[in-house]
Amino acid sequence: MQETVFFDTMRQGLWIAVIISTPMLAVALIAGVAIGLFQALTSVQEMTLTFVPKVGAMLVVFWVSMSFMSDTLVDFFTTRIIPMIAGG
Repeated sequence: MQETVFFDTMRQGLWIAVIISTPMLAVALIAGVAIGLFQALTSVQEMTLTFVPKVGAMLVVFWVSMSFMSDTLVDFFTTRIIPMIAGG
């Protein structure tokens, strides 16, 4: 295997990882900012208030975007990785 093929495959794999993780990270960021703003406005400093809603929102987004994530990974493996393994 040539170095260019290896590095191109690694670049594509990292880009797929970024695309797949974006929905969950965006929701975690938005939920964290909203909860932090709520805590700053109401002076409520409860640790579970930051953790539980953020995890709940991330679980909902994970459940909703699971088909997108699996389709993206399957497409990457069938178009890029499996032909490399087969020698094509």
